Formats: sequence, structure tokens, C-alpha cells
Amino acid sequence: MTVSNGLKDMIACDTRISSISDDRLSYGGYDISELMTNKATFEEVIYLLWNGHLPTQIEYNHFVKELRANYTISDAIEQCLLIQSRPHLHPMSVLRSTVSLLGVYNLQAEERSVEAVYEQSVQLMAKIPTIIAAFARLRTGQQPIEPREDLGFAANFLYMLNGEEPSNLEIEAMNKALILHADHELNASTFAARVCASTLTDIYSCVTTAIGALKGPLHGGANERVFDMLVEIRELGDVEAYLSEKLASKEKIMGFGHRVYKTVDPRETYLREMAQALTAGTQEQELFDISRQIELFMKEKKGLIPNVDFYSATVYHVLGIDSSIFTLIFAMSRVSGWIAHIQEQQKHNKLIRPRSAYKGLSHLEYIPINRR
Repeated sequence: MTVSNGLKDMIACDTRISSISDDRLSYGGYDISELMTNKATFEEVIYLLWNGHLPTQIEYNHFVKELRANYTISDAIEQCLLIQSRPHLHPMSVLRSTVSLLGVYNLQAEERSVEAVYEQSVQLMAKIPTIIAAFARLRTGQQPIEPREDLGFAANFLYMLNGEEPSNLEIEAMNKALILHADHELNASTFAARVCASTLTDIYSCVTTAIGALKGPLHGGANERVFDMLVEIRELGDVEAYLSEKLASKEKIMGFGHRVYKTVDPRETYLREMAQALTAGTQEQELFDISRQIELFMKEKKGLIPNVDFYSATVYHVLGIDSSIFTLIFAMSRVSGWIAHIQEQQKHNKLIRPRSAYKGLSHLEYIPINRR
């Protein structure tokens, strides 16, 4: 029996949702560069991931209308967020618990028809930004802001978070960040969601499982630590000294390297561009300049490439997002991909049940407890 630690390079399923090949990322056959340069909306990408094709204008209008009609969360969910808004609680734990509660309060949560699962999917997708924005405000002593059905996904989230209508550049940056994080083949949280889906459980359980996996520091949360590093370097005032000390003590520099990409992370390019555009001429431009110095140092000294987490830290910060909830933004985007994989798994289902290679002792003789 062949064992691959971490299931590295093992193929576990067929999919039509996304592909990573030759350091290129595509969604449903569309290279990420096509979606970026042609200014696709996040709503279009959600539709693509769920349906296997980009929407027509009529399909798009209907889908957007469905999403916006489901932005609002109930008073019960908001009250639960208030209870969970204590500073010591991990934001991802709050999101995990709240998504689970959505399933408790949805009287149709146990329905398994295609139509019911689609309706649950739309509701989940639409409500998660409202949940995150409400939690972010409640934990800082502010009142949640009601969503606006006249605003798109990215613009509405920034409005609910910051209390003012975002600029076109801010909307573009948020929209691009959401698209770039939407799906990434069979990563840890997506695989966890598919394993859960293969048991034919409800979609809320599957997404809750995925959030639990994303919470782990080896999967989500890297961009939060990237931002901490940028702040520390800005205070120190010496990029090379900081990085040299970290490398000498064998510490990992966050935001660099990737299990799959070897020459470039195709998502990083667009986030770097947005980080530069958002910080240009502002006091935060120093963060971008520090980031560029770190990138050049790491390429020269270690031959490592920046990944999607590296510049997203600066983008999120400039958009008014506190670093403690960076991973929640990751989840807000990635739920679109999780749902696509859950739907795909259950349409062509086979219970995921791998084997393990036993390496322990064997043929032991049982000794009664009074003789041990």
C-alpha cells in the first residue's frame, strides 16, 4: 500500500470547478487573468463556479436579485453575534458557530432536493458578509449597519463594515480579492467540505466543517501574520535586519512559498497591483514599499515567491478591515467555492472513505487489569 504524507500529489476526485496547472489558475475553464482583465464581478464568478458557465444578462440579473434579497440576517442571529462579540473569542470560531446556527434556524435545512440545496446556497452566500460585518462592528462597540440591496456584493460588504459608501477603487479591490480567493482546487478546507458532503449531510454542516479547517494556522490566517510582520518591520525601520534575524533562527516568513505553485502565484500579481493603487500617495504607501523590499529579499536569499496572502494583507488593511478578521474575509470568498464542491460532490456522490497504513504493534496478549 502506497502512502503519501499529506496526500501530496494524490488525485482524490474529478471536478469541473477549478484547475491549477503550470502555475496557472482557472475557474470553469476561464483563466484567472481573463476574469481579472475583463473586470468580472464576484457575482459572475459565484454563478460560474455553481453552474459551470458564465451567466447571460438575464441569468445574472436574476441571480444578483436573489443574493441581494437574502442579505439580511435575523434578530436572533444578530443577538447571537452580540453574545459572541467578546474580544477573547476567535473570530473564526464565531463564524463557525454562527453558520451552524443558520442551519438550526432554517426550517428547510434538512431538505435535500436540488431546489432546496440551491436556496440554502444562496442564503448562505448572501448572509455571510452581513454576519462578518455585524460581528466586526459589534466587537468594537459599534452598531451593525443594515445591508443595502442597491449595492453589489463587494460594495455592500464595505458599506456595512465601514459605514460609508466605498469608492470605485475600493470596490474594484474588494471585488478582485473576492474572486482571487473564491476557489483553489482541492485545498484542505475544500477537501474537508467534500468529505462531509459525501455523507449526504446538510450544507450547513459541510460549510461549518470547512470553516473549522480554514481556521487552522497552516491553511487560513497567514495574511494576518503578514500584516503583523509589516507593522513590526515599519517600527524597526530595517527590512534586511528583521528578515535576516528571522531566517537565522529558522522562523518561517509568512506569505511566501506554496505547495503547488513553483514560479509564480497567479493571484499575487493582481493583489500587488491593487495594494500599490490603494496606497499610492497615502501614509500607507510605506507598507507597500516595505512589502516590495521583502519580496525582493526573499527571492534573492531564498528563491521563494510571494503567495496570495502576502499582498492581500495590505489590500485588506487599506480597505478598513482589521487584521484580526482577515481570515473571515478569506472565508467569505471561499464559501462560494465550498458550495460549488459540496453541490458537485452530492450530484456524483461516493462516500469518501480512504484507508490507513497501520504501523503499530500487533498480536499482543491481553493481560487482566489486576496483573498489569
